Amino acid sequence: MKIVTRFHMTLFVVLLVSGLSVAVLLINNILTDPTIGESYQSPISAGSINQAALERIDSLHRSDETLPDPLPTTTRTNPFSE
Repeated sequence: MKIVTRFHMTLFVVLLVSGLSVAVLLINNILTDPTIGESYQSPISAGSINQAALERIDSLHRSDETLPDPLPTTTRTNPFSE
């Protein structure tokens, strides 16, 4: 019992690190197991996006295009605008 009271912090750290290591190994095993994903069926059917959503996506500008000029400010300026 004297050894437990003497090395209680070291034992705690060793148990904590070993517990975390086991958790990481188990999660890694679950994520890399190819047989788990074989039986999964997505509840979303293909083609479930409506036409209005596709048109809104198409109307967005690309990052390499130039942005339109901002409207002139009439009152206060926004400190977060570019």
